[in-house]
Amino acid sequence: MTKKVLIIGSGLGGLTTALRLARRGYKVEMVEKARQPGGRLNQIKKDGFTFDMGPTFFSMTYEFDDFVKDAGISMPFTFKELDTLYVVSFRGSDKKYFIYKDLDLLAKEFEKIEPDFKRKMGNFLRLGGKFFHDVEYKILKRNYDNLFDYLLAMATVPPKYLPKMWRSVWDELDQHFDSREVKEIFSLVAFFLGATPYDTPAIYTLLSYTELVHDGYHNVEGGMYKIVEGLVNEMKKKDISIHLNTEIVGFTEEKGRLKSFTDQNGKEWTADVYVVNSDAAFFRGKVFKRPAFSEEKLDNMRWTLAPFTLYLGIDRKIDEVPLHNYYLGDNFEEYSKKVFKNSITFEKPYYYVNVVSRSNPSSAPEGMEALFVLCPVPDLRFKPDWSDRDKIADSIITDLSHRMKIDLKKHIVSQTIMTPVEWGEAFNLYKGSGLGLGHDLNQIGSFRPKNFDEKFPNVFYAGASTLPGTGLPMAVISSQLVVERIMKKYGLLYA
Repeated sequence: MTKKVLIIGSGLGGLTTALRLARRGYKVEMVEKARQPGGRLNQIKKDGFTFDMGPTFFSMTYEFDDFVKDAGISMPFTFKELDTLYVVSFRGSDKKYFIYKDLDLLAKEFEKIEPDFKRKMGNFLRLGGKFFHDVEYKILKRNYDNLFDYLLAMATVPPKYLPKMWRSVWDELDQHFDSREVKEIFSLVAFFLGATPYDTPAIYTLLSYTELVHDGYHNVEGGMYKIVEGLVNEMKKKDISIHLNTEIVGFTEEKGRLKSFTDQNGKEWTADVYVVNSDAAFFRGKVFKRPAFSEEKLDNMRWTLAPFTLYLGIDRKIDEVPLHNYYLGDNFEEYSKKVFKNSITFEKPYYYVNVVSRSNPSSAPEGMEALFVLCPVPDLRFKPDWSDRDKIADSIITDLSHRMKIDLKKHIVSQTIMTPVEWGEAFNLYKGSGLGLGHDLNQIGSFRPKNFDEKFPNVFYAGASTLPGTGLPMAVISSQLVVERIMKKYGLLYA
């Protein structure tokens, strides 16, 4: 007998879960708060420009290969591997550091400031690679039923890696390199996790291995939203419907099981099994009203930095500006340690710029460019008032104009600003936190909110704030793990 699954949220974790379950014979239906699917992997169209809202590149593409095989579909989008991963500039210097996947080219970038760079980086990456492959299947890509289960898994990790648990990303880099610039550039992996290198465990330096050796970085032909469009098209073939503009606000239970969810209009949504692709911690507090996930408890958890984003359309070409750019200042440690709790000003911000139209020419009218700017900022716990949004945007644009040696203000023909307030409201992000729960030692593995509900046996979770963590490939792995749980409980209906 076919069982029905209702998935709450259509982020990447929800979309990939839907297709995996459909392959296994489940009848799948989805509800989504927003006007279009995708969650943070979304898109803005305005004034003739098209912008990817969130992620602009990613690694571990083989997780998508494994997913399409598991879901029984063909890859519905095309990857584009980046030879130049990104470019880093420091305030007060015209020098640009091009981060190449090719180690020989990379070494030439740093030969003047880091003697013997190639050997040092080679050693750093080898150690990261060994660690990655020792933990990928033992720790990362598996479920945990309880803390004891997690501790047993951790016991299989070679003891030589234990120091990485207690050191920070910055401490780890400090053991390998001398140059301030080298350490700051390769500690940016912590910001990819929505944190800083001073509060992120050194285990995450393995991300340098995934970006430079294991798989590299990729984006998608036609823009990142092609991932969502491709998956939705595959869902249509399998009769999986998505009901948009539908927010879950309540629930009913019966005999210890979840009976239904209720949307903002009072409509009840019923199924045999439920998968929540909304934030696994926030949803438990907001909808299920669980005391363990009250606002007070959530406030005491470690959340990732919030996004302050600009989407700019300009009426000229900027061929001299690379595709992916990080603009850093001259007070990296001070800025990193103060940005979380709003102890800095944004007069001299740190930010990332993606020239969207460089890789996707159709995103801007001919002769123009589409720019995406991301500045990591404090969440609403530490900065609830964003009435200064225009002032902050002006500071970023002024600084970027100086760095690019272009008066951008004269060329902007389209501008959209999103603060943590808008991000939080659009995607139910707790206090505007961009990537969900952080990755401290007490918030990884079994310490992370579980992907099965602690009260209702027919409710499961997929997404950034449950196993295994944040990022596009992690969302795909999350869908694999939650489907494994559902299969274990309900079985394969047909292949």
